[in-house]
Amino acid sequence: MTTLASGTDTLTRDALTVLQPGFPGTTAPDWLLRRLGEGLASVGLFGRNIASPEQLASLTAQLRSERDDVLVAIDEEGGDVTRLEARTGSSFPGNHALGAVDDVNLTREVAHELGRRLAECGVNLNWAPSADVNSNPSNPVIGVRSFGADPELVARHTAAYVTGLQSAGVAACTKHFPGHGDTAVDSHHALPRIDAERSVLEERELLPFRAAIAAGTRAVMSAHILVPTLDPDHPATLSLRVLTDLLRGRLDYDGLIVTDGMEMQAIAATYGIERGSVLAIAAGADAICVGGGLADDETVRRLRDALVGAVRSGELPEERLAEAAERVRGLARWATSAPASARGSEEAPAPAADVTRVDIGLVAARRALTVTGADGFTPLTEAPYVALLTPVANIAVGDGTPWGVGAELARLLPGTETGSFAGEAAGDAVLETAGARRTVVVVRDEHRHPWMAATLDTVLAARPDTVVVEMGVPQAPPRGALHIATHGAARVCGHAAAEVIAGA
Repeated sequence: MTTLASGTDTLTRDALTVLQPGFPGTTAPDWLLRRLGEGLASVGLFGRNIASPEQLASLTAQLRSERDDVLVAIDEEGGDVTRLEARTGSSFPGNHALGAVDDVNLTREVAHELGRRLAECGVNLNWAPSADVNSNPSNPVIGVRSFGADPELVARHTAAYVTGLQSAGVAACTKHFPGHGDTAVDSHHALPRIDAERSVLEERELLPFRAAIAAGTRAVMSAHILVPTLDPDHPATLSLRVLTDLLRGRLDYDGLIVTDGMEMQAIAATYGIERGSVLAIAAGADAICVGGGLADDETVRRLRDALVGAVRSGELPEERLAEAAERVRGLARWATSAPASARGSEEAPAPAADVTRVDIGLVAARRALTVTGADGFTPLTEAPYVALLTPVANIAVGDGTPWGVGAELARLLPGTETGSFAGEAAGDAVLETAGARRTVVVVRDEHRHPWMAATLDTVLAARPDTVVVEMGVPQAPPRGALHIATHGAARVCGHAAAEVIAGA
């Protein structure tokens, strides 16, 4: 590839400044450190970069030894989408569980504690919270990442989350603007489309973002979705009408605009990452998120050169790129300020008297449970067999993070065994494998998976004493001798459910 930039001039530095790339491994590669010296101002962390809090703190210190004001971003929503605890499952329930409790003070406390742990590890920008209203039950990528289907509820908890997170000195990045909830397509795989009237968008999708802006969110992440009533030709990430006219103009937002991952197929397969990045900056975005899949120096070089080339050809105004770079630097200044000045009027929430920092996640997970059939249920005293009905994981969640109730039940009822099942023959397989043992069946979004519902039909017909745990969005009617809806699949949600099953 022809390199258009030397790495020292202002234009090149601005082009590097607006990139938020990822990288492999648990230490920073030499190429990344070199790019930080040349002007790169942000990096993105994923599960592959994190082995422990101590290692993460060492990694962020390594980055800051090269550039002390670097923005270190992470996709840490808590709940199902965790990078900090990708190997174990999260200590915090996700948005849907917090929405089910509907206590904004609790949401603020959870977000503050999550932010405190991130800040301790040197992370200062969190690509969270999701402000999407999960109005489409068939949504394959949002689901429990949303506070719920009621716009007012989502709005108040989004604001509380932003306040709590930023009170810990970690910038919130509210996503996915203008709202990814009413989609039936995952933008990791293709370009979703929302055919809602403008009035519906105003009352539903935009309400939580208005609340986040009022709460002072430092960043907003764009969605790779087509909303024809806003712009019939361009997905939101590449739309001047959406990012500049709507978000900047009508919603009066002046913070950082970050794109969702540019290697996602909604952009990469339609525009390509270089062309997409140029169009995104031209449309009003300030930072290009890339690195979930493409995590190497070649990607950084390609995007840098695409931006520099677009300025030199006249396609991208140099002042637009400079403005974007300055917004990145402005957020970096906020993030590296002294805590009091960084937080401004955002005050840390005071925990309830009986809640310690250590257990706020478990307290929230317990409160989020919806239990049906408890009156006639006798807690288990012998080790059961846990059948995990495992759907294909969406890319945002990933398939490497453990979930379910098996590990937590094994702690309370030693000898508990767990097996994973999928497909049309799963019901018979569960019955055969469980044998005479009491069975606990764990599902995730039963309403979206016909094979999962059929499996429950088969198991419950033969074993009506089966306990059912729903760890997704509880849209299907509750059934089983005991039905527990956890509103998320975080480790702490499994812990709370196991306590009910074992009467702990």
